[in-house]
Amino acid sequence: MGDEGPFRRLLTYMRPHRKTVRLAAFCSITNKVWDLAPPLLIGLAVDVVVLREGSTLANAGVTDPWHQLLMLSVLTVLIWGFESLFEYFYGVLWRNLAQTVQHELRLDTFDHVQKQGMSWFDERQKGDILAILNDDVNQLERFLDKGANDLLQVSTTVVVVGAIFVLISWQVALFAVLPIPLVVWGSFRYQRSLEPRYAKVRQSAGQINALLENDLSGMSTIQSFTAEAHEFRRVEALSEAYRGANRDAIRLSAAFTPLIRMAILLGFTATLLLGGWLTLEGTLAVGAYSVLVFMTQRLLWPLTHLGETFDLYQRAMASSTRVLDVLASPIEIKQGTFVPKEGEEHTSPIGFENVSFGYPGRERLFTDLRLEFEQGTTTGVVGSTGAGKTSLIRLLLRFAEPQKGHVSWCGHPLEAWDLQALRSSIALVDQHITLFPTSILENIRYGRPEATDVEVKQAAEAAEAAAFVSDLPMGWDTLVGEGGHRLSGGQRQRVAIARAVLKDAPLLILDEATSAVDNETEAALQRSIQRISKGRTTLVIAHRLSTVRHADRIVVFDNGAVVEDGTHDELVEQGGIYARLWLVQTGDTQ
Repeated sequence: MGDEGPFRRLLTYMRPHRKTVRLAAFCSITNKVWDLAPPLLIGLAVDVVVLREGSTLANAGVTDPWHQLLMLSVLTVLIWGFESLFEYFYGVLWRNLAQTVQHELRLDTFDHVQKQGMSWFDERQKGDILAILNDDVNQLERFLDKGANDLLQVSTTVVVVGAIFVLISWQVALFAVLPIPLVVWGSFRYQRSLEPRYAKVRQSAGQINALLENDLSGMSTIQSFTAEAHEFRRVEALSEAYRGANRDAIRLSAAFTPLIRMAILLGFTATLLLGGWLTLEGTLAVGAYSVLVFMTQRLLWPLTHLGETFDLYQRAMASSTRVLDVLASPIEIKQGTFVPKEGEEHTSPIGFENVSFGYPGRERLFTDLRLEFEQGTTTGVVGSTGAGKTSLIRLLLRFAEPQKGHVSWCGHPLEAWDLQALRSSIALVDQHITLFPTSILENIRYGRPEATDVEVKQAAEAAEAAAFVSDLPMGWDTLVGEGGHRLSGGQRQRVAIARAVLKDAPLLILDEATSAVDNETEAALQRSIQRISKGRTTLVIAHRLSTVRHADRIVVFDNGAVVEDGTHDELVEQGGIYARLWLVQTGDTQ
């Protein structure tokens, strides 16, 4: 795949649409054939006016000059009608094809991106991925909408007009086509020169898109640190780099058309002089000379637009390379076929068996970690920042993979599970809550899209979210805004918990679910957690130890290792890390 050029890779991707491509190409070529007919009619008309009964049409059987002109008028109407009809056809076909390919390419790329592991995203900027899904896909659509038709019509013009020239006068044809090899050579030379320049343009576009996306998401941080001027300079620098990359490409592409015009001038002048001389000598008919002059213009003038077309082509190929490279990137996370029997997850423990894990470029976090979570119990996981609490969750969801050992559930390592079956069995309330720009009702329903309104509201009741929702002016139809910014931190967390409750998965994971709430709200959330964790395996990760005080078991992590394990009372009595943390947070040893 990597050895193929971008155009061949694009054709391979578009293979399901080859019938549409052929039909659109046929309409483009046919339209151009009809478009080239009027100069022939003009030549015949000149022939009629000059030679009258001795004209070409007279030799064909229509002797009366007036009848000849009437015949040419009818032919003109028919030709223009067919030309317009096929122009409509190719316009509809190419544009719809462009929209369809754009739609499918964006969806295929997004679907492929969704299947990647979290490490794939860690290595890439979100803004650059957005640029690929939007700007690069749109650039390809613009080429299919216009550029493909232009290339086909220019090629058709060269073939058809060249054939007519040879039939009328091979001597004039020889001089008329002199610029064409120069134009073709120059086009391919420019194409090769433009290719790296537009690759740099697309790279710069991705970089500035990444910075803008990051700045817009972090505007509150920028303003709170009064860093507007600093961010302005960063955007200015990347925008200047983008402008500079475009300037290099523009400088080269803009020179193409003037050079082509000078080459065309050579061919047109040769036709004018040589054809005129042959006509004056009586070797060439006046009508034929008229055809040659008009056809030369039809042949050579469209070549001046090749610069614009190749510019569009190179932009599209640079974008296609970026999009198709994403599609060709391997899915790093491999999945198996195991799907547990109904209810099996509720009766099976989850085990970490000699798990060793570390993030790329960093020290190993877990070394031969052994840990088991009994089914139906609530386990609190505590420890200082960087101790490995969140990494535990990433391994359970297969957002990360252990370098050694494995995590097992239902008697199978997680890599043997069907990925959808695994993640469907886990409900996560992340510390970084993601809400979607729709209503509160629909955000909770995200946990189980087929749930009824009654079931959604019952889940909200269990998460103690219903009370604040009913106080809102729009109630359940309240729009939460992008990222849920219209709700407070505590309200967002309650909506996220309600969403997890509605999912009703065998394993519930709460990662800092009370980190953004006051004491009163925390107490309410603790009641919710105790209520919703019954009958399922629950992991509660918390810095606030009051959140896990009533857990069946508390595991204390330090530097990637389990250093303490027991109930709240047992750990307080041991006087270790947990006891010191509890004393710091509460000032009480009970």
